[in-house]
Amino acid sequence: MPCGCCSRRQTITDIVPGLVSTIIPVKNRADMLRRAVDSVLAQTWRAIEIIISDDGSDDDTRELGPELVAAHPGVVHYIWNPSRGAGVAREAGRQLARGEFIQYLDSDDTLWSRKFEVQIAALRAQPECGAAYGWIRLCRTDSPPAETAHKWSGREMRSLFPALLVDRWWNTDAPLWRRSVCDAVGPWSDLRYSQDWDYDARAGALGIRLAYCPQFVTDQWHHAQARQTGHGRWLAPPDRVRFFTSLHRCALAAGVTTEAPEMRHFARWVFSHVRECGRLGDDQAADALCRLVMQAQGKDSIELKLYRRAAAILGWSRVARWSERARSLLGKSVGDDTRKQSWMT
Repeated sequence: MPCGCCSRRQTITDIVPGLVSTIIPVKNRADMLRRAVDSVLAQTWRAIEIIISDDGSDDDTRELGPELVAAHPGVVHYIWNPSRGAGVAREAGRQLARGEFIQYLDSDDTLWSRKFEVQIAALRAQPECGAAYGWIRLCRTDSPPAETAHKWSGREMRSLFPALLVDRWWNTDAPLWRRSVCDAVGPWSDLRYSQDWDYDARAGALGIRLAYCPQFVTDQWHHAQARQTGHGRWLAPPDRVRFFTSLHRCALAAGVTTEAPEMRHFARWVFSHVRECGRLGDDQAADALCRLVMQAQGKDSIELKLYRRAAAILGWSRVARWSERARSLLGKSVGDDTRKQSWMT
Protein backbone atom coordinates (compact mmCIF):
# COMPACT_ATOMS: atom_id res chain seq x y z
CA MET A 1 0.00 0.00 0.00
CA PRO A 2 1.36 3.49 -0.81
CA CYS A 3 2.73 5.54 2.07
CA GLY A 4 0.78 8.67 2.96
CA CYS A 5 3.77 10.72 1.79
CA CYS A 6 2.81 10.02 -1.81
CA SER A 7 0.65 12.93 -2.94
CA ARG A 8 -0.96 11.20 -5.92
CA ARG A 9 -3.27 8.29 -6.62
CA GLN A 10 -1.80 4.87 -7.30
CA THR A 11 -2.48 5.21 -11.04
CA ILE A 12 -1.82 8.38 -13.05
CA THR A 13 -3.22 8.90 -16.54
CA ASP A 14 -2.19 12.51 -17.25
CA ILE A 15 1.16 12.66 -19.01
CA VAL A 16 3.17 15.88 -18.66
CA PRO A 17 5.13 16.75 -21.83
CA GLY A 18 8.84 17.24 -21.22
CA LEU A 19 8.70 15.86 -17.68
CA VAL A 20 11.26 13.21 -16.67
CA SER A 21 10.02 10.77 -14.04
CA THR A 22 12.93 9.17 -12.18
CA ILE A 23 12.01 5.96 -10.37
CA ILE A 24 14.37 4.85 -7.60
CA PRO A 25 13.78 1.47 -5.90
CA VAL A 26 15.50 1.29 -2.53
CA LYS A 27 15.86 -0.96 0.47
CA ASN A 28 17.86 -0.06 3.57
CA ARG A 29 20.26 2.37 1.87
CA ALA A 30 19.58 5.81 3.33
CA ASP A 31 23.00 7.37 2.65
CA MET A 32 23.16 6.08 -0.90
CA LEU A 33 19.57 7.10 -1.56
CA ARG A 34 20.29 10.68 -0.58
CA ARG A 35 23.23 10.78 -3.00
CA ALA A 36 21.14 9.30 -5.83
CA VAL A 37 18.33 11.80 -5.26
CA ASP A 38 20.82 14.69 -5.18
CA SER A 39 22.15 13.64 -8.58
CA VAL A 40 18.64 13.94 -10.04
CA LEU A 41 17.98 17.28 -8.33
CA ALA A 42 21.22 18.57 -9.90
CA GLN A 43 20.02 17.93 -13.47
CA THR A 44 20.28 20.86 -15.87
CA TRP A 45 16.94 19.71 -17.28
CA ARG A 46 14.57 21.12 -14.70
CA ALA A 47 11.26 19.41 -15.54
CA ILE A 48 11.72 16.49 -13.15
CA GLU A 49 9.93 14.38 -10.62
CA ILE A 50 11.47 11.73 -8.39
CA ILE A 51 9.53 8.70 -7.19
CA ILE A 52 11.23 6.76 -4.41
CA SER A 53 9.74 3.28 -4.24
CA ASP A 54 10.78 1.64 -0.98
CA ASP A 55 11.01 -2.16 -1.15
CA GLY A 56 10.20 -2.79 2.51
CA SER A 57 12.99 -0.88 4.27
CA ASP A 58 13.10 -1.39 8.03
CA ASP A 59 15.88 1.07 8.87
CA ASP A 60 16.21 4.88 8.70
CA THR A 61 15.56 4.80 4.93
CA ARG A 62 11.90 4.73 5.89
CA GLU A 63 12.30 8.05 7.71
CA LEU A 64 14.50 9.61 5.02
CA GLY A 65 11.84 9.20 2.33
CA PRO A 66 9.28 11.52 3.98
CA GLU A 67 12.12 13.90 4.89
CA LEU A 68 13.06 14.25 1.20
CA VAL A 69 9.41 14.76 0.26
CA ALA A 70 9.13 17.60 2.78
CA ALA A 71 12.38 19.18 1.55
CA HIS A 72 11.29 19.05 -2.11
CA PRO A 73 7.49 19.27 -2.22
CA GLY A 74 5.91 18.50 -5.54
CA VAL A 75 9.18 17.06 -6.88
CA VAL A 76 10.02 14.11 -4.64
CA HIS A 77 7.41 11.44 -3.89
CA TYR A 78 7.78 8.40 -1.66
CA ILE A 79 5.90 5.12 -1.35
CA TRP A 80 6.61 2.20 0.94
CA ASN A 81 5.85 -1.31 -0.33
CA PRO A 82 6.14 -4.79 1.20
CA SER A 83 9.44 -6.33 0.14
CA ARG A 84 8.98 -8.16 -3.17
CA GLY A 85 12.14 -7.20 -5.04
CA ALA A 86 13.46 -4.33 -7.12
CA GLY A 87 11.31 -5.11 -10.16
CA VAL A 88 8.04 -4.92 -8.25
CA ALA A 89 9.23 -1.72 -6.54
CA ARG A 90 10.06 -0.15 -9.91
CA GLU A 91 6.63 -1.12 -11.20
CA ALA A 92 4.92 0.53 -8.23
CA GLY A 93 6.85 3.69 -9.05
CA ARG A 94 6.06 3.44 -12.77
CA GLN A 95 2.35 3.38 -11.98
CA LEU A 96 2.73 6.82 -10.38
CA ALA A 97 4.94 8.37 -13.07
CA ARG A 98 3.54 11.32 -15.05
CA GLY A 99 6.54 12.03 -17.26
CA GLU A 100 6.91 11.89 -21.02
CA PHE A 101 10.28 10.26 -20.27
CA ILE A 102 11.18 7.57 -17.73
CA GLN A 103 14.51 7.22 -15.94
CA TYR A 104 15.16 4.14 -13.79
CA LEU A 105 17.93 4.76 -11.24
CA ASP A 106 19.35 2.24 -8.79
CA SER A 107 19.63 3.69 -5.30
CA ASP A 108 23.39 3.11 -5.13
CA ASP A 109 24.18 4.84 -8.44
CA THR A 110 24.23 8.47 -9.59
CA LEU A 111 23.55 10.48 -12.75
CA TRP A 112 25.71 13.08 -14.45
CA SER A 113 24.10 16.50 -14.34
CA ARG A 114 23.49 16.88 -18.09
CA LYS A 115 22.09 13.36 -18.64
CA PHE A 116 18.48 14.39 -19.21
CA GLU A 117 19.39 17.45 -21.29
CA VAL A 118 21.64 15.45 -23.61
CA GLN A 119 19.41 12.41 -23.98
CA ILE A 120 16.16 14.33 -24.50
CA ALA A 121 17.90 16.33 -27.24
CA ALA A 122 18.94 13.04 -28.86
CA LEU A 123 15.42 11.62 -28.69
CA ARG A 124 13.86 14.75 -30.10
CA ALA A 125 16.37 14.78 -32.94
CA GLN A 126 15.66 11.09 -33.64
CA PRO A 127 11.91 10.55 -33.19
CA GLU A 128 12.22 6.97 -34.47
CA CYS A 129 14.23 6.03 -31.35
CA GLY A 130 12.56 4.70 -28.21
CA ALA A 131 15.45 5.20 -25.79
CA ALA A 132 18.72 7.12 -25.58
CA TYR A 133 21.80 5.85 -23.77
CA GLY A 134 25.31 7.01 -22.99
CA TRP A 135 28.49 5.90 -21.29
CA ILE A 136 28.62 4.29 -17.86
CA ARG A 137 31.54 5.20 -15.59
CA LEU A 138 32.51 2.47 -13.14
CA CYS A 139 33.31 3.93 -9.71
CA ARG A 140 34.76 2.09 -6.74
CA THR A 141 34.87 3.51 -3.24
CA ASP A 142 38.49 2.39 -2.80
CA SER A 143 40.01 3.56 -6.10
CA PRO A 144 39.74 6.34 -8.73
CA PRO A 145 36.86 6.12 -11.26
CA ALA A 146 37.46 4.26 -14.50
CA GLU A 147 38.40 6.40 -17.49
CA THR A 148 36.74 4.20 -20.10
CA ALA A 149 33.08 3.35 -20.65
CA HIS A 150 31.88 0.34 -18.65
CA LYS A 151 30.49 -2.75 -20.39
CA TRP A 152 29.51 -1.99 -24.01
CA SER A 153 28.03 1.41 -23.21
CA GLY A 154 30.89 2.98 -25.18
CA ARG A 155 29.77 1.29 -28.41
CA GLU A 156 27.09 2.63 -30.70
CA MET A 157 24.25 0.10 -30.73
CA ARG A 158 21.14 0.75 -32.78
CA SER A 159 19.14 -2.06 -31.14
CA LEU A 160 19.19 -4.09 -27.93
CA PHE A 161 19.42 -7.45 -29.71
CA PRO A 162 21.31 -9.55 -30.61
CA ALA A 163 23.88 -8.35 -28.04
CA LEU A 164 21.49 -9.02 -25.13
CA LEU A 165 21.95 -12.75 -25.78
CA VAL A 166 25.61 -12.36 -24.85
CA ASP A 167 25.28 -10.02 -21.92
CA ARG A 168 23.31 -7.15 -20.47
CA TRP A 169 25.63 -4.69 -22.14
CA TRP A 170 24.46 -1.54 -20.33
CA ASN A 171 22.99 -0.97 -16.86
CA THR A 172 19.62 0.20 -15.57
CA ASP A 173 20.71 3.83 -15.28
CA ALA A 174 22.20 4.27 -18.77
CA PRO A 175 19.03 4.63 -20.87
CA LEU A 176 16.39 7.34 -20.80
CA TRP A 177 13.14 5.80 -22.05
CA ARG A 178 10.21 7.30 -23.82
CA ARG A 179 7.13 6.76 -21.67
CA SER A 180 5.36 5.21 -24.66
CA VAL A 181 7.99 2.44 -24.79
CA CYS A 182 7.66 1.67 -21.08
CA ASP A 183 3.89 1.45 -21.45
CA ALA A 184 4.33 -0.97 -24.36
CA VAL A 185 6.84 -3.12 -22.44
CA GLY A 186 4.36 -3.44 -19.59
CA PRO A 187 4.87 -4.40 -15.93
CA TRP A 188 8.24 -5.25 -14.47
CA SER A 189 8.87 -8.91 -13.66
CA ASP A 190 8.89 -10.14 -10.09
CA LEU A 191 12.15 -12.05 -10.69
CA ARG A 192 14.43 -11.33 -7.73
CA TYR A 193 17.50 -11.10 -9.95
CA SER A 194 17.99 -10.11 -13.60
CA GLN A 195 14.51 -8.60 -13.81
CA ASP A 196 16.22 -5.59 -15.43
CA TRP A 197 17.70 -7.85 -18.14
CA ASP A 198 14.25 -9.32 -18.73
CA TYR A 199 12.82 -5.79 -19.03
CA ASP A 200 15.44 -4.83 -21.60
CA ALA A 201 14.71 -8.00 -23.55
CA ARG A 202 11.01 -7.21 -23.71
CA ALA A 203 11.86 -3.72 -24.96
CA GLY A 204 14.17 -5.30 -27.52
CA ALA A 205 11.36 -7.58 -28.69
CA LEU A 206 9.44 -4.44 -29.69
CA GLY A 207 12.24 -3.60 -32.11
CA ILE A 208 12.91 -0.17 -30.62
CA ARG A 209 15.78 1.87 -32.02
CA LEU A 210 18.41 3.41 -29.76
CA ALA A 211 19.92 6.89 -29.81
CA TYR A 212 23.59 6.89 -28.83
CA CYS A 213 25.06 9.75 -26.77
CA PRO A 214 28.87 9.40 -26.76
CA GLN A 215 29.61 10.82 -23.32
CA PHE A 216 29.40 9.77 -19.68
CA VAL A 217 25.86 9.96 -18.32
CA THR A 218 25.88 7.81 -15.16
CA ASP A 219 28.16 6.42 -12.46
CA GLN A 220 27.75 2.80 -11.39
CA TRP A 221 29.13 2.42 -7.89
CA HIS A 222 30.76 -0.72 -6.56
CA HIS A 223 30.95 -0.56 -2.79
CA ALA A 224 31.30 -2.63 0.35
CA GLN A 225 27.58 -3.39 0.45
CA ALA A 226 26.52 -6.06 -2.03
CA ARG A 227 24.73 -5.03 -5.18
CA GLN A 228 21.59 -6.98 -5.93
CA THR A 229 23.41 -9.81 -7.71
CA GLY A 230 26.38 -9.89 -5.36
CA HIS A 231 28.00 -12.80 -3.53
CA GLY A 232 27.49 -15.25 -6.40
CA ARG A 233 23.75 -15.57 -5.84
CA TRP A 234 21.43 -15.75 -8.78
CA LEU A 235 18.04 -17.14 -9.72
CA ALA A 236 16.62 -20.33 -8.28
CA PRO A 237 16.35 -23.04 -10.97
CA PRO A 238 12.62 -22.53 -11.75
CA ASP A 239 13.23 -18.80 -12.24
CA ARG A 240 16.20 -19.54 -14.49
CA VAL A 241 13.74 -21.35 -16.74
CA ARG A 242 11.49 -18.26 -16.69
CA PHE A 243 14.38 -15.91 -17.42
CA PHE A 244 16.03 -17.88 -20.24
CA THR A 245 12.69 -18.71 -21.85
CA SER A 246 11.73 -15.03 -21.88
CA LEU A 247 15.12 -13.98 -23.24
CA HIS A 248 14.88 -16.54 -26.05
CA ARG A 249 11.31 -15.61 -26.93
CA CYS A 250 12.20 -11.92 -27.06
CA ALA A 251 15.25 -12.59 -29.24
CA LEU A 252 13.10 -14.48 -31.73
CA ALA A 253 10.60 -11.62 -31.76
CA ALA A 254 13.47 -9.25 -32.50
CA GLY A 255 14.45 -11.35 -35.52
CA VAL A 256 17.52 -13.17 -34.16
CA THR A 257 17.94 -16.50 -35.99
CA THR A 258 19.34 -19.83 -34.82
CA GLU A 259 22.31 -19.26 -37.14
CA ALA A 260 23.35 -16.02 -35.42
CA PRO A 261 26.57 -16.36 -33.40
CA GLU A 262 24.84 -14.70 -30.44
CA MET A 263 22.12 -17.39 -30.49
CA ARG A 264 24.72 -20.15 -30.67
CA HIS A 265 26.44 -18.53 -27.72
CA PHE A 266 23.09 -18.37 -25.87
CA ALA A 267 22.55 -22.10 -26.42
CA ARG A 268 25.96 -22.90 -24.88
CA TRP A 269 25.22 -20.57 -21.98
CA VAL A 270 21.86 -22.22 -21.26
CA PHE A 271 23.46 -25.66 -21.47
CA SER A 272 25.85 -24.64 -18.70
CA HIS A 273 22.75 -23.99 -16.56
CA VAL A 274 21.33 -27.38 -17.52
CA ARG A 275 24.36 -28.84 -15.77
CA GLU A 276 24.09 -26.47 -12.83
CA CYS A 277 20.37 -27.05 -12.26
CA GLY A 278 21.08 -30.79 -12.38
CA ARG A 279 23.85 -30.36 -9.85
CA LEU A 280 21.43 -28.41 -7.63
CA GLY A 281 18.96 -31.30 -7.80
CA ASP A 282 16.19 -29.66 -9.83
CA ASP A 283 15.53 -32.27 -12.54
CA GLN A 284 12.48 -30.45 -13.88
CA ALA A 285 14.42 -27.21 -14.46
CA ALA A 286 17.34 -29.09 -16.00
CA ASP A 287 15.02 -30.89 -18.41
CA ALA A 288 13.16 -27.67 -19.34
CA LEU A 289 16.42 -25.85 -20.05
CA CYS A 290 17.69 -28.79 -22.09
CA ARG A 291 14.62 -28.48 -24.31
CA LEU A 292 15.26 -24.74 -24.58
CA VAL A 293 18.81 -25.45 -25.78
CA MET A 294 17.32 -27.58 -28.57
CA GLN A 295 15.04 -24.72 -29.58
CA ALA A 296 17.94 -22.25 -29.57
CA GLN A 297 20.07 -24.59 -31.66
CA GLY A 298 17.22 -25.42 -34.00
CA LYS A 299 18.10 -29.10 -33.75
CA ASP A 300 18.74 -31.95 -31.33
CA SER A 301 22.54 -32.27 -31.33
CA ILE A 302 24.40 -35.49 -30.58
CA GLU A 303 25.79 -33.98 -27.36
CA LEU A 304 22.29 -33.15 -26.13
CA LYS A 305 20.94 -36.57 -27.05
CA LEU A 306 23.72 -38.33 -25.16
CA TYR A 307 23.32 -36.01 -22.16
CA ARG A 308 19.55 -36.54 -21.96
CA ARG A 309 19.88 -40.31 -22.33
CA ALA A 310 22.49 -40.43 -19.59
CA ALA A 311 20.31 -38.24 -17.35
CA ALA A 312 17.30 -40.52 -17.93
CA ILE A 313 19.34 -43.53 -16.80
CA LEU A 314 21.60 -42.10 -14.10
CA GLY A 315 19.75 -38.96 -13.01
CA TRP A 316 20.43 -35.30 -13.80
CA SER A 317 22.45 -34.66 -10.64
CA ARG A 318 24.89 -37.53 -11.17
CA VAL A 319 25.39 -36.72 -14.86
CA ALA A 320 25.98 -33.05 -13.99
CA ARG A 321 28.66 -33.97 -11.44
CA TRP A 322 30.39 -36.34 -13.86
CA SER A 323 30.19 -33.74 -16.61
CA GLU A 324 31.84 -31.12 -14.43
CA ARG A 325 34.53 -33.60 -13.40
CA ALA A 326 35.27 -34.38 -17.03
CA ARG A 327 35.37 -30.69 -17.89
CA SER A 328 37.82 -30.13 -15.04
CA LEU A 329 40.11 -32.89 -16.34
CA LEU A 330 39.96 -31.26 -19.78
CA GLY A 331 40.98 -27.93 -18.26
CA LYS A 332 37.59 -26.26 -18.63
CA SER A 333 36.36 -24.13 -15.74
CA VAL A 334 33.25 -25.09 -13.81
CA GLY A 335 30.03 -23.20 -14.31
CA ASP A 336 28.81 -20.95 -17.10
CA ASP A 337 32.26 -20.42 -18.59
CA THR A 338 30.71 -20.39 -22.04
CA ARG A 339 29.23 -17.00 -21.21
CA LYS A 340 32.02 -14.51 -21.89
CA GLN A 341 30.93 -11.30 -20.26
CA SER A 342 31.14 -8.51 -22.79
CA TRP A 343 33.04 -6.06 -20.62
CA MET A 344 35.71 -8.68 -19.91
CA THR A 345 36.61 -9.38 -23.53
